[in-house]
Amino acid sequence: MANKRTLKRTIKVICGELLTEAVAATLYGNEAHRDNADALLFAVVKMQSNFVSRVSHPEPGMKAKTYFRDLRSKLAAQVGELADQINNL
Repeated sequence: MANKRTLKRTIKVICGELLTEAVAATLYGNEAHRDNADALLFAVVKMQSNFVSRVSHPEPGMKAKTYFRDLRSKLAAQVGELADQINNL
């Protein structure tokens, strides 16, 4: 159970950092991108909720090691995508 707890904590820390960067980008960026920034903030919060719930309820019929490896790779891909969107603000 400690591994799930650590994974959840890691997800929350990563999403917190993304939120911090997105808020900084909206405060110091152009006003023209305000709607994109709001949508990006919502996407980060939704991503955090989605991945934390997926840690708690793994897919039935799938080996745990395979499931969590896939979960981590999808998390890394989505974090990279959101980081690129933040950099483009």
